[in-house]
Parts: sequence; structure tokens; C-alpha cells
Amino acid sequence: MKKNKWLLVALFVFSSIAFAQEKRLTIDEIFGDAKTRVAFSGKPTTGVRWMVDGTSYFQTQPGEGGQSGFYRIDAKTGNSTLFYDAAKLETALVAAGLKADDAKKLAGQTGFEFNETQTAALLNSNNDLYLYDFANGAAKRLTNNAAEEMEADFSPDGKTVSFVRGNNLYVVDLASGKETQLTKDGAEKFFNGTLVWVYEEELYGRGNKRGYWWSPDSSAIAFLRTDETPVQNFVVVNHEKTYQTVENTPYPKAGAPNPTVKLGIAEIKNGAVQFVDTANYKPEDFLISRVDWSPDSKRVVYQAQNREQTFLDLNAADRTSGKTVTLFKETSPAWVEVVDNPKWLKDGSFVWESARSGWKHLYHFAADGKLIRPLTSGDWEVRDFYGVDEKTGYAYFSATAFNTTAPQIYRVKLDSMDLKRISTGDGSHTASFNSAFTHFVDTYSEPMTPSQTRLYKADGTLERIINENKVEVLSQYKLSRPEFTRVKTRDNFELEAMMIKPPDFDQSKKYPVMTFVYSGPHAPQVRNSWGGTTGMWYQMLAQNGYIIWVIDNRTASGKGVKSEYGLYKNFGETELKDLEEGVSYLKSLPYVDGSRVGISGWSFGGYMTSYALTHSKNFKIGIAGGTVSDWSLYDSIYTERYMGTPQNNPEGYRKSSVLAAAKDLSGKLLLVHGVIDDNVHLQNTMQLVYELQKAGKQFDLMLYPTARHGVTNPLQVKHMRQMMTDFILKNL
Repeated sequence: MKKNKWLLVALFVFSSIAFAQEKRLTIDEIFGDAKTRVAFSGKPTTGVRWMVDGTSYFQTQPGEGGQSGFYRIDAKTGNSTLFYDAAKLETALVAAGLKADDAKKLAGQTGFEFNETQTAALLNSNNDLYLYDFANGAAKRLTNNAAEEMEADFSPDGKTVSFVRGNNLYVVDLASGKETQLTKDGAEKFFNGTLVWVYEEELYGRGNKRGYWWSPDSSAIAFLRTDETPVQNFVVVNHEKTYQTVENTPYPKAGAPNPTVKLGIAEIKNGAVQFVDTANYKPEDFLISRVDWSPDSKRVVYQAQNREQTFLDLNAADRTSGKTVTLFKETSPAWVEVVDNPKWLKDGSFVWESARSGWKHLYHFAADGKLIRPLTSGDWEVRDFYGVDEKTGYAYFSATAFNTTAPQIYRVKLDSMDLKRISTGDGSHTASFNSAFTHFVDTYSEPMTPSQTRLYKADGTLERIINENKVEVLSQYKLSRPEFTRVKTRDNFELEAMMIKPPDFDQSKKYPVMTFVYSGPHAPQVRNSWGGTTGMWYQMLAQNGYIIWVIDNRTASGKGVKSEYGLYKNFGETELKDLEEGVSYLKSLPYVDGSRVGISGWSFGGYMTSYALTHSKNFKIGIAGGTVSDWSLYDSIYTERYMGTPQNNPEGYRKSSVLAAAKDLSGKLLLVHGVIDDNVHLQNTMQLVYELQKAGKQFDLMLYPTARHGVTNPLQVKHMRQMMTDFILKNL
């Protein structure tokens, strides 16, 4: 009897496990609303920001009543305390003249613009600035006018606040409250201290709008003065309301005039402004890619390039005279892409990231620009450089030395090339080091493991598990573990690829394949990391009987900049050859139906999809989102880096154009675009639509009102993913 009882229990347990693992994914579970969406990513730790003491960090956590609070976390123990009293801050803001409702809203925020000691913060309400002192609980109003204050910041010594108003640069002395206007010529087309669109998007990075930089001694500010009068406006129309909203934005297309730029230095004490001598560069053929200060505040260090970015000069301008000296010039067989500012050491020397060898590595330079030694070398690349601990002599960074698809954390001595990996686990790692470089917070994931967070000592010894983020719900679904492979090409280059097979995969059957690409320069998509909602959508498609194939052509692979040079002045051709070699590999597999291969991508991936369907017969369907249909329609700085100007490379632009090949469309094409896309304009899709219509080619089209370069409205995202799913199920 007992034996039968345990047998029944065992059968029940095993059948329950089998049932639990049989669940199939739905669009509602992946992209639905709060009621239907499943938290497949769990509750990962986000927004970790080290405090200056190096022993604790900031983090937003749920507090009483379910509201988020801003907490100080002891790194070693995990003990948390509220960083500030919201009620006290609210009272102080009201006392400083803020309305009660505005004060309450501001006091509940979980992000602050701190001074360097993290004892005070800047707050912005209704376009005016307020200072809050966490130590004494007092608030002070700094500005009081209708104009907007932008990009506010503290000076390094915390005694002054800077901001931009009306495209002019201002400072406020915190002790006296005195406001000083440093520049006078700001206007609609003249910018002092903020970055114009193309500089933000293509040089300094999306979201970085600040175009000024404090000197380390807090006595001066370097800033960009940008003139956009040469740049033609581009019109973006929002059709959401009865009368359209029209945006007129300066947007330099490839080959068209760029904004011109100067580098100014403003002295805080007397308000004097002088401009750096850049006479060696023609204004119309001149980019300032980065700006920094030397540690002694005597020189402004800036990176200068021509518009086609065939070189990069690291320059140092004397603060007093404005005279420029070139420390060294970076060149390559094609283009030089800006990386970042030097990491300065106390003796004035610096560590520099460069791809001069064909792979991005670290180099130690003297203050005068003479190379001391390379710090890293080999057929792998540095991904993120975290900094140098001068006490121990270690430089810390992430790199692909272990695996191209899974960056790991490393350190190396400044006086040797003794490389040591300090992260563990085969998945992908990112790190956040404290200021003393004694500890780092490591975020780790792999395709079946959502992000986990741990605290390590600088030598890689585990200190504490911050958040293991076990997501039990994943075990309830029938999921397939992605398989990583390499495809050897015609010239023995190995392409990285990832395959997800249907969970009930049968070797004897033939399966259609849906390929997902980006394909743009140095933008790998094959990653040994958690894929989020997109990864779960891939799993859903696999459950519907599709093999998912993600592949990086060589120019996208991240295997050194030298692997990218094949696309120079001719987008599309080299990339497509590699993707087609991937298709040939798929067709060699006995379980692949080679007549049913699809392709999909967004942005450059949209370009690559539409290019593939007009230059190849290997793909039965394509979904092209936010596509660039002709490179003369995209912005100057990105396009000319790889293609040169249309004036200098007309044949390359013609060969790379999808518009010119619309008549050759092969396969079923779905075009998707955001109506108010201010990056890759809807113009690209509209012109392609017209060319396809003139050629008598049928296609599908879906537009998303209110969407820019990415579809972000949750309702529209759900619609888009359902629409894409239906298109694949119907046509592949």
C-alpha cells in the first residue's frame, strides 16, 4: 500500500512538472498591460550609483505604501537607510517659494543632480532652479524667471552652479546668489553650451546634451559655440490632432552643410571669453568630437576631426593664449571613430583608448603625447574602460578576450601587460567600480538567466550577492536554450550566430527560419546575455515552429575595427555576402527548409532587410523597420564616417541605395515606420513606397503615429509585435 501511495505521489509530481513546463507564450504575456504581462526578467537591480565614500551606493527601492524611495545601501552588508527625508525636503521647498503641489512632486523624485561631495543637489521646477542642502535641510531658490534653465551643474568645488538659458551660458555664485551671464550671442541658431542634434546623436551620444565642461579648479568653463545657420531644416509632422503639429529641426543630410563650431573658454572671475585657435581646420570641414581639461586646469584638451572623419587629432589648447598643440594624430585605412576622453593620472600622463592596431586597446601616454607603452594587445578588443587605481597600479576594463559574445571584466598593471580576468561565469558582465577601485558591482546574465547583481572585491573575490533575481515563472514555460555557433565564410572569417530551435524540435522535420539582424558597423547582436522581451518573443516564434537565427556579419561583429573596413564607401554589399553565407550554412542543415527563410531588422537592420530583398533571392519575407532607403537621406556625421560624402563617392551611394533597386524586390516585404521619426525620417519609407509602386511591386506597410525612431507606446508595441507575428505566420 505504501509503495502504491508513493508511486501515485511520484506520478503526480512528475506530471505536474511536465505540465508546468508545457506553457506556451502569448503576446499578452510578453507585451501586454499590467494585468496580463508576466515579469520574465524578474526584478533586476537597476540604477546602482556609488557614493563618494566608496562604501555605499544609491538605489531606488520600494518603500512604505509601495512608493519608490531613494536609499543608501551599505555595499558589504546590504543594510539600507533612506538617504533623505522627503517630508523635510518638501517643507524646505515650500519655504523657498515653491507651491505645495510642486514641492510634493519634487520631493518624491528618485534622481538628483548632486555636487561632488553628494551633500547638496539641484532641483528644477517650472523652469527654475533650487538648491537643497541635505545636511541642514535648507532649500534656496537660484533662478526666478520664465525662461528655461538647461543642463544645470555644480562646479567641482561646489561653490558655483552653471546652466544654459536662451542658448547662453550662465553661472550663479551660491554664497551671494549673484548671477553672471558668460556668453551674449545665444540665439535661435547660435548655441553656447548645449549640443545640437547631430552632435548629440552621432558624436557625444544620445541623451548627452551638455556642451560645456568645468575646469578641475572650478575657475573656468570650456564650451562649444555652435552655429546652425548653414543647416537646412527638416520638417516632421505629427498628425495626432485636428491641426498637425509641425517640427522644424535643423538636420544636416549627407553632403549638406554641417553646423560650424568653435571652442570657447570662459573665465568665471571676470567673465572674459576667448576662443581656442583652430585656424588649421576649415570651419566647414571641422568637427570637435570631445572636450576635456588637463588635471592642472592649464589646458583644454579636445579631439578634432574632418567631416569624413579620416583622422582624429588629440589637441591641447593653452588656456591663457588659446594656442593649440597637437599631441598626436590617429589615422586608419578608412575612418577613425571617436572613443572617449583620456583617463588622466596624477603625473599628467593618461590612458587612451585606440583602435590603431585594428582592435581597440589601451595605451599609456605621457603628458606631451608620447607613447609610454601599450597596456593591452591581441586579437580582441576593450569594450568599456572603467579607470585606473593609481595606488595599486591597475587599469580596469571589460573586454572580449575570453569570448566575443560575452564581455568579461579584466584588470592589467600599468607597468606590464599582465592581464587577469576578474569576472566569473560564461555569460556577459558589466561593472560599476567605486571611486577607490576596491570593489565593483557586477551585473551578469546569459540567455536563460535574467540579470543578477553581485558585489566583488577588486581582485574578483565575491563579497556579497546583491540580487540573484531567480525568476521561477520561467520554469513554467516550454523554452529552448539558444545555441551559439560560428559560420566560416569564403575567406575563413568566422561569423558569430545564435540559433533557437522549436522546443519540441524533431531532427527529421524541415523548419522555416526567421533571421534577425542589425548589421551596422560594430553593433553585434549575437550576445550571450538575457534577451528581455525581444528574447521572449523569439521563444514564442520558436514555439510556433520557427527556427530563430541571429547572425552578425563581420562588419557588425565587434571583432576589431579592421573587420569593418570592407564596408567602407559601400554599405550593403559586404554585409549581404556574409548574411547569404549564413543562409548557405542553414540550407546545409537537414532540418532547415531552405525555401522558407525570412529576415527582419530595425534602423540599420531595416536598411539591411530591404537591401537584402532587393539584392538577393535568398529570403522569402522581410520586415524592415525604421529603414534607411538611401544613404543620402541620413545625417551627415554618421553616414560620411563610413561612406564619405555623396559628392566624393557618388557610385558608392548609388550601389548602396535600396531606392535604386526597388524594381528588383524579391519576396514579401513589410515596411514599418514611426510617423514622427526625427532620426531616420519617414521620408525614407515614403520614397521607397513610391519606387515600389512605380515598379509595380506589392508590399505591406504599417505606420505608427506618435512613434519616433523606436515604437515605445506600450499599446503600439503590443500591436506591432502582434502584427509582425501575424505577418510571419501567414507568409513564412
